[in-house]
Amino acid sequence: MAANGGVRFDVVVIGAGAAGMMCAAEAGRRGRRVLLIEHYPVLGEKIRISGGGRCNFTNAGAGPDNYLSQNPDFCRSALARYTPRDFVALVERHGIAYHEKKLGQLFCDHSARGIIAMLLSECDRGRVLWRMPCPVDGIVHEGRAFAVATPQGTVRSRSVVIATGGLTVPKIGATPFGYKVAAQFGLNVVPPRPALVPLALPPEALARFGDLSGVALDATVSCGGARFRENLLFTHRGLSGPAILQISSYWDGKAPLVIDVLPGIDAAEWLDREQRSALLLPNVLAVRLPQRFAQQWCAAHDAAVPVKELPRRRLTELAEALHGWQVRPSGTLGYSKAEVTLGGVDTRELSSKTMGAMRVPGLFFVGEVVDVTGWLGGYNFQWAWASGHAAGQAA
Repeated sequence: MAANGGVRFDVVVIGAGAAGMMCAAEAGRRGRRVLLIEHYPVLGEKIRISGGGRCNFTNAGAGPDNYLSQNPDFCRSALARYTPRDFVALVERHGIAYHEKKLGQLFCDHSARGIIAMLLSECDRGRVLWRMPCPVDGIVHEGRAFAVATPQGTVRSRSVVIATGGLTVPKIGATPFGYKVAAQFGLNVVPPRPALVPLALPPEALARFGDLSGVALDATVSCGGARFRENLLFTHRGLSGPAILQISSYWDGKAPLVIDVLPGIDAAEWLDREQRSALLLPNVLAVRLPQRFAQQWCAAHDAAVPVKELPRRRLTELAEALHGWQVRPSGTLGYSKAEVTLGGVDTRELSSKTMGAMRVPGLFFVGEVVDVTGWLGGYNFQWAWASGHAAGQAA
């Protein structure tokens, strides 16, 4: 995977992840002479480990409302011009079997390696040249061109695309390279932080709920104006599961989460019907909730007593608490456990049509390095494909 011959290219793409390979393939398809540089020795590692090894490669319902950004409208253009249907058509052309798991989430039937092989094939079709593994030592803007220095020599091009991702999963090569390039060229960066990430509980909460590790329940979790109903999972360090990963992107590090552990059920009406029961409240709740959780939740609310001993007013309070249990996390589990990075290159610096930096002609940013973050469920891959495609058509 080494570039042959000269040192001048039309486009240099730095980062061979989902967005980078999509961009390089699209630019090559247009007849551009493209060099793709990747510092990590294993190609597409984040794609390979995604979706439990089967790659949740898009979401059939992906649209602007499924993304967070300080400029929420920025993603509309790219997402409209390269849709989930477009990517599915590509997957089908390559004969990759897939299925819908739930909520529009599309997965490979077999292995995520099929998506990597497909992207590599598309790059080959676009005659993309490679330097891998190869770090980038620096980028200099020289007149109307860029000089990209590497240990394998300096290359020059009219366009440079930064597709180096965010800070998630540092053990497979994540670095702040893209943010540093943006800063070098005077572009604003929205401070990054982990997103789609498990949340830690403070010591006092762990003392109560830490031994529930492995227990899951259907819940609606709300915070920051967002709410998600999916599974919540207790871990030995705090809370995880799809509902928690989703809400973590909206959590400001201070506010409590509001958790409804009986979504779709009128807890007040139910407990009112059980008012004369001689059963302990944890045993009554265990009809609809995991037994161990019901016991710990009632203990935390001083309610591990027979239902008939609880006054109606107290039952009403407990019903409200079941629908509005407030939990204040102590933090996240960090980039090593996060799915994506929230924040990144400020979209107000970029063209929504081309992903190019408006103040630095020829410099583009795509994928996770940009301040556009999707929900859990294939949305971030769709942003990678759409943003990479947009830059590939323009660079």
